[in-house]
Amino acid sequence: MALVIRLAAADELPACADLYARVLAETFTWVRPDRLPTAEDFLADAEDETVYVALEDERLVGLASVHAPTDFLHSLFVAERGRGIGKALLDHVSAQADGPIALKVQAPNLRAEAFYLREGFRIARRGEDPPPGFPWLLMVR
Repeated sequence: MALVIRLAAADELPACADLYARVLAETFTWVRPDRLPTAEDFLADAEDETVYVALEDERLVGLASVHAPTDFLHSLFVAERGRGIGKALLDHVSAQADGPIALKVQAPNLRAEAFYLREGFRIARRGEDPPPGFPWLLMVR
């Protein structure tokens, strides 16, 4: 199966939003379910972002959304982790960027932090969202 990464079509955004919400529910175990961002949150954010999709045999397997003016990677979600889909999306986003890519990782998300460190990011700053928020890491590559 060949992996294809391209800009998302407008009619693909609802499927992207569903993938986003599903992966958040599966992986953000430190967040109460009623506090998780929703598919509607993704769609609202996507209005100001560039969204890329990763497809295998026309099946959505990942997405990345970027605030292009600031090269800020807002979302990177994959349906099946450990297969190189996240790396492929990250490399594609980096190739499109005008400068260094930045992103925020919630500090409890150790798997994501390890992934980004392996991919050449460094921790530039630490912070915390207003209560009842979580600590986060600003990472740059």
